[in-house]
Formats: sequence, structure tokens, C-alpha cells
Amino acid sequence: MKIMRCLTSCALALASAAMLSAQAPPNSPPAPAPAATPPEPTATPSSPPTTPATQDPAQLVKLSPLGSKPDWTLLDAFARSMSREEFEKAWREIYSQPNSLPPPFEITQEALLVPGGQTGEPPRRLSFQSPADSADRPAGSGYWRSASQLPPLKGRPVLSDLVIALDPGHIGGQWAAMEERLLSFQPGEAIQEGDLSQLTARVLKKYLTDLGAIVHLVRENAEPVTSLRPQDLDKDARQLLLESGFASPTESYLGLVGDAKLLTVQWQREKLFYRVSEIHARGEKVNRQIKPDIVLCLHFNAESWGDASAPQFSPVNHLHTLVNGCYANSELMQQDVRFEMLMRLFGRVHEEELPLASAVAEGMARSTGLTPYVYTTPNARRVSDNPYVYARNLLANRLYLCPVVYLEPYVMNHEETYRRLLAGHYLGRTLIGGRLVTSAIEDYARGVVDGLVKHYQKNRRNS
Repeated sequence: MKIMRCLTSCALALASAAMLSAQAPPNSPPAPAPAATPPEPTATPSSPPTTPATQDPAQLVKLSPLGSKPDWTLLDAFARSMSREEFEKAWREIYSQPNSLPPPFEITQEALLVPGGQTGEPPRRLSFQSPADSADRPAGSGYWRSASQLPPLKGRPVLSDLVIALDPGHIGGQWAAMEERLLSFQPGEAIQEGDLSQLTARVLKKYLTDLGAIVHLVRENAEPVTSLRPQDLDKDARQLLLESGFASPTESYLGLVGDAKLLTVQWQREKLFYRVSEIHARGEKVNRQIKPDIVLCLHFNAESWGDASAPQFSPVNHLHTLVNGCYANSELMQQDVRFEMLMRLFGRVHEEELPLASAVAEGMARSTGLTPYVYTTPNARRVSDNPYVYARNLLANRLYLCPVVYLEPYVMNHEETYRRLLAGHYLGRTLIGGRLVTSAIEDYARGVVDGLVKHYQKNRRNS
């Protein structure tokens, strides 16, 4: 999957580790290992109250790169809306990273005690629901509606009234090389993930609209949503490097290879631009303008292809989907990340997100015939019996305040897949490599539609 070289930067102790791993789309991973049973967390439903490890208070008020200070009072709306057992189950099975350090909050019998945004202030207290409390759940801060909350169909198409945001991954166009999302095996031909995801979104929008959905594209062309550009983020890039102990970093990565590139101002500026600022801008558009019921993040996967000037084909081809979860202790030390995780957990986003992701993954598996990818790194975890669904903390599936299904089908540098993607979108079959094959884009779109239809047929009211 797309874990990218950024994971190696953690070994270099960059303070921007949150930007380079948890907030980045997965890319170029090690080859998948044989499937293994995911490790089980040691906590149980009857476990005693959780006490956090000793933490430096100054560290608990820091923000992730380009993050904004949260309004912690928004959590007050969830007081007494969730029992301790419900909270622990969601934390243990979805949001925690198995075998990780204790989180920077305390779970008592009566309440969650969580550090807020000011050094020296007492932890914020969020009381759990007791048997004497009303079972009514607050409206919370969410704008989205679950399948059961949508208006009755009354014979209308199954996706009627459903507001969907399609988020084509990356940017493409002139930015593809900077994003490291351009793949070419010979002169005169190339595929770019940002362009492929945009094409998929356009095809998918038509099918979903025909089924009654109200569909918006988060990115409508091969240009960034953010108004910032790499040069605007020079100060932030230098600060990240300074905090990591690099007071006099190299300016440009021209002529550099491997990890040496990661320690340059240019590399940090660019990553802040297309990986962080861009996703924050999309988050603003999703949460303030579109306000969808669900977001589908459309991506294409890849295995490590080596030198971009002489890439290598991969023999494997696979599929997986991601939901939000699997937070590392180091990520939760940042107050905005900690706040955003709790908003999703108390907002019960996972209760809709998990079955939705499972249904879409099953539709994709039927349509593409791809086998499930198997994570071998601790930044993702299995969260159900569905082998195609993992939880991972990415900036996009954390910032969007509604259920998000993050799709990662195909390996772009798998030879037949590469040829199919070069051919673009078409109906029927065409001859590629001596075989009549369908369009990878069409199979992608049809799989998503299949999964959505089955999910909403099962969970929507008809009258």
C-alpha cells in the first residue's frame, strides 16, 4: 500500500512525523506478508479504569502541522450520551493502536478525563451515561445522517436524498511529479493518480446521480483546493526542521536521493502544501459547504516501484478500504488530533462508517476480483471480520466530520493494471496484453455503486 518513504523519516526523529505518516495517504509499502490474525488488545470490557502514563503538560497542548486550536467546549454536547462500556469498546476495538502506550487521557468509572488546550488547567471531564440517564442521544455537532435517518424512500431510487462528497485523491496535472504520483514505463505515456481519481469521480457521479443521490466533487479539476503554495509554507517547513534538531537544513533536494531529500526545506514545504494544507482546505469545503452524509475518498494504490526514472512492475494486485481509527499515543499527544478523535468517537461516526465501508469493500471485491491487502505495520488494524477493511488515522478521514470510506484499489505498477489505466475509461472489453479486459475505472465505479446500493437497501426505510 502507499506508506511511502515518509515512514523512514520517523527514524530520523522529525518533529513532523505526524504529517509524514498518520496524515499521509498510504503509498509504496513493503510487499504484503501472509495474512495473520491481528493482535488482540489486552484491555477487556471489565478492565479497571484506565490511567494515562505520565505526560509532559507542555507537550499535550501542541498542535499537528498546520493544525488549528480546537474549541474543547464542543465536546460538552456529548456529556452523558455514551456509557463507559460503549466508549471503551469503541476505543479498544477501533480507535486505539493495539499494544500501544496508554493514551493521554483517563477513563474512570464515571467520566473521561482528557487534557484540554491550556497548560496547567485541570483535565476536562466528560461524564459517561449512567443507567438513570435518558437513553436519548444528542444531535451532537454532526451534519450527516445515517441510512436509517434519511427520509423514507416511498418507492423512489435507493440513494434518493443522500448527499455524497466524492474526494478525488491527490491533485494530478502539473502537480503529479511533485506529489510522486506520476508513473511512466516508457516515453510518451504516463498515468497520474490525481487524474485517475478525478476521472473515476466523474464516472461515479453520473451513476450515483442516476440513483437519486446528490453528488458533489471536493476537487473539480487538476488544481489544488488550497490557496497556499509551497513558497507560502517556508516558515512552517523551517520550524518543523528546527524542532527536529536541523537548524541549518539544506535548501533544495536537487541531486539528492533517499532520506537526504526528507531533510531539505524544499521537501518539507512541498509536503506541507499538497499533503497537509490541501487536506485542510478540503476539510473546510466538506464540513462548511457540502455537509455530506458520507465522503468517498477515491485513490489508487501502488507498490514500491523504485527509481521513478526506471520504475519496476509489481507482481501483486490488491484492494482495501480504510475507516478512521488506530491512533498511536504519539498522535494523541497533539491536542487537535486528540480532540478530533474524540469528536468522531462520541459522535458515533464509526457506527455508520464501519458497515458502510464493509459494504463498499464487498462491492469492490466483486467488481474487481482483487484480493485483500494485508497490513504488516502497526499504523493500521483490522476492525471487523471483513479482510478488506482496516482502521487507520489519516488526515482526510479524521477531519471530515461524517462517515468516510477511503478506497485503495489496484496496484498502479502491476503490469496489466497499468495498461488498463493507460486505456482510461471505456465500456465493454478491449484487448490488452493478449486478453480482452474491462476498464479498471468502470470496475472501480461499478463496485462502489454496488456496495452503496446494498448498504442503503438494507438500512433505509421505505415508508
